[in-house]
Amino acid sequence: MSKVALVTGAGRGIGRAIALRLARDGFNVCVNDINGEAANAVAEEIEQLGQSSLAVIADVSNREAVFSMVDKVVKKFNRLDVMVSNAGIAQVKLLTEVTPEDLDRIFKVNVYGVIYCLQAAAKQMEKQGKGKIINAASIAGHQGFKLLGHYSATKFAVIGITQSAAQELAPKGITVNAYCPGIVDTDMWELIDEKMGPYLGLEKGESMKKFSELITLGRIQKPEDVANFVSFLASTDSDYMTGQSINIDGGVLFS
Repeated sequence: MSKVALVTGAGRGIGRAIALRLARDGFNVCVNDINGEAANAVAEEIEQLGQSSLAVIADVSNREAVFSMVDKVVKKFNRLDVMVSNAGIAQVKLLTEVTPEDLDRIFKVNVYGVIYCLQAAAKQMEKQGKGKIINAASIAGHQGFKLLGHYSATKFAVIGITQSAAQELAPKGITVNAYCPGIVDTDMWELIDEKMGPYLGLEKGESMKKFSELITLGRIQKPEDVANFVSFLASTDSDYMTGQSINIDGGVLFS
């Protein structure tokens, strides 16, 4: 019987790459996104790979919607083996300019969403006696970056949540780990590049180029680079690993 994975924010970018990689690994993969068209398109790609899929439209910042999403997955597949809490947003702003509305929006998606997905997944996985929860953190969760201060705060929070949840859920047979991407060629980083330009006095594309000079391996990260590592976290090879938040960034940070 194929194992079942649920990937949030999987309509594009890193989430899509993770969903497709897990399908190639033999998982039936449920695709979550707030964009139904994008979620359905990825679900179709998964089915073309020979695995079953389910597209579920839900906003991870809504706890009721997250629990309903997991219920739909279990109703279709009778189980949930891997929860990948990938959905996240970023915003470029000086901390002195951040508004209450900015904080509400980014924390509700990046932090509340991770907790809600953890709660809903753990409820099901406890019944099964095992499971893997994988959270999206960032190198910005290991080191604060200017103009990304409140985003960094959410990712520091994800790392703390990952460590605490690993301790709480270990007796139930559930592991909790996180992946920490760096500078990835995605729509999110294109937005970061665009919004950082005016602050740094740089033209479009120059911010990305400036940051990419920090990468030891000398190239901008692809979503598939992240997906390859998540494949390990979702596999039995990582069974003795929990509470870890690992940089997968081509050598930007060293820890």
